[in-house]
Amino acid sequence: MYFHHSPEIWRDFPELVPGVLVAQGITGDVAVGERVAEFSRIAEERLATASESEFPEIQAWRRAFSRMGLKPTGYRCASESLLRRFRKERALPPIHPLIDLCNATSLAFAIPVAVLDVSKIAGGINVHYASGDERYVAFSGDIEHPDPHEVIFADDAGQAHARRWTNRQSGASAVRETTSDVLIVAEALHDSASADIERLIAALAHELNATWSVTPKSAMLSQSSPRFEF
Repeated sequence: MYFHHSPEIWRDFPELVPGVLVAQGITGDVAVGERVAEFSRIAEERLATASESEFPEIQAWRRAFSRMGLKPTGYRCASESLLRRFRKERALPPIHPLIDLCNATSLAFAIPVAVLDVSKIAGGINVHYASGDERYVAFSGDIEHPDPHEVIFADDAGQAHARRWTNRQSGASAVRETTSDVLIVAEALHDSASADIERLIAALAHELNATWSVTPKSAMLSQSSPRFEF
């Protein structure tokens, strides 16, 4: 299997910095409350001095959404949406230990983190511009088709596992109690993205090892090394 950004994405967003991890042996019967609280505290400290819209990480994604022809306040990257909800409610609802941990990490770093069940991916994931024929399963179960030229996470069977790039994941590959093997993707576009993504990936690798006693495979991707195989 693989994860890859198309040459067209690198052409149009050369500032992109992706980090990826793959882990096996994930279960839903562990406690992550203390770790979630620690990452949430970091987000609280940042939000105490500025709103999420002022964070350079979020501003970079807003500019990217504008370049994709999307209204940034109409379609937000996942980390901005999480930060907005966290700022208003001071907490995020628990979903699954891994999702809770990745959401908290996303809050702390203000960087979108996608988590996909590997067993639901056909072949691999290519981040590219949609043709419009791909199938996307919403969390409601409804079937949608991405707009042509929309950035999607697409597998070899034409399933879209994310729409509008970092805006919305698919219900098809969402982590559930039965999930064991996962692909985690973090992407950033701001000036210090390289250092921040490296720290984020290292933090998640540490948390996965400490919580599930697994050693994930990870990589930093680039335009010269765009493919991660697992």
